[in-house]
Amino acid sequence: MSNIPFNRPYIKEQAGQFISQVLESGNLSDDGKFTKECEIYIQKNLKSKNCLLTNSCTAALEMSAILLSLKPGDEIIMPSYTFVSTANAFVLRGCKPVFVDIDKETLNLDVNKVERLITKNTRCIVPVHYGGNSCDMDDLLKISKKYNLFIIEDGAQSIFSKYKDRYLGTIGDLSTLSFHQTKNITSGEGGALLINNTIYNRRAFLIRDKGTNRKEFINRKVNKYTWVDIGSSYLPSEINSALLLSQLLSYEEIIDRRYKLWHKYNESFKELEISGKLIRNKIPKFNKPNYHLYFFILQNNFIRDKFISKMREHGISCASHYEPLHMSSFGKKFHSKDSDLKITENIYNRLVRLPLWPGLEIHQNLIIEKVKEIIKSL
Repeated sequence: MSNIPFNRPYIKEQAGQFISQVLESGNLSDDGKFTKECEIYIQKNLKSKNCLLTNSCTAALEMSAILLSLKPGDEIIMPSYTFVSTANAFVLRGCKPVFVDIDKETLNLDVNKVERLITKNTRCIVPVHYGGNSCDMDDLLKISKKYNLFIIEDGAQSIFSKYKDRYLGTIGDLSTLSFHQTKNITSGEGGALLINNTIYNRRAFLIRDKGTNRKEFINRKVNKYTWVDIGSSYLPSEINSALLLSQLLSYEEIIDRRYKLWHKYNESFKELEISGKLIRNKIPKFNKPNYHLYFFILQNNFIRDKFISKMREHGISCASHYEPLHMSSFGKKFHSKDSDLKITENIYNRLVRLPLWPGLEIHQNLIIEKVKEIIKSL
């Protein structure tokens, strides 16, 4: 029996060489050579105004909430179909997440349903770029400008994806990236905060370094190292940054291999879609994705669960995805019963993700064969 994991990081020999350099240097903790090189690389290649590495995307989201001085009672519009960190970062500041339904093709927040949720307490909109696809950011920017709202892009899955001719992560006031083991580009654990409004630059450094002015002190811009703001320990280690740099230098190869795997899946399942057995992954015309994941939608949750179970019997790991936050035990307290999230609930019950990682090429024909065989039998 095959044993095909859902995800496997793509690690090249260069990663070990970079990590050895860190160990030899004696500087293992934070804000060293590799951290700075990663920040410069991301800033230059994404055309962002500023990039600060963090120890997770969760940390970058928390920094965003602090930077915007969000306070108890502020409302944050976001999709319910997202990872818990998207909401937690703002709940920790006393804010209220306001859940908006998703678009049935992109699985991102439905821009057409945002405006009706805006109140006098709304401060921010958080689009989540699901699987590297984006919503219509032009329309979202118009709404944010009309109501004087901040936009924070949750780009955990979207590094090197584009909306029209702009990289995701460079459109909102602030944006976050993830380099978790499950992402295209990984440092094991890690993230980044992209700052597209430069008025936040100085304070971001203070918040990331426990609310202290350590960076300014090291650079001899102040004569005393002291506590000047709120913050936390959000810096990554140099070991994580060394691994990340090796990944960034290989990003074109990584995305190209994911592209080929994604398109082979999509072409192989065309007939199943025509016959009404599933709905394939769609890419909007305005989006150039990074092929973070491949999903399809089955007829109902019973068929979905049987499919996943049968694939696992053949040693192939497949997965559903997030339980919508408004359905979770903690998230229910924020959900208005008047809010219509029918598409979110419907998609959640029917979605399946297939394995997708560089190196899967030797297994993909078997996966496709078993997908077709099992779906036709259900």
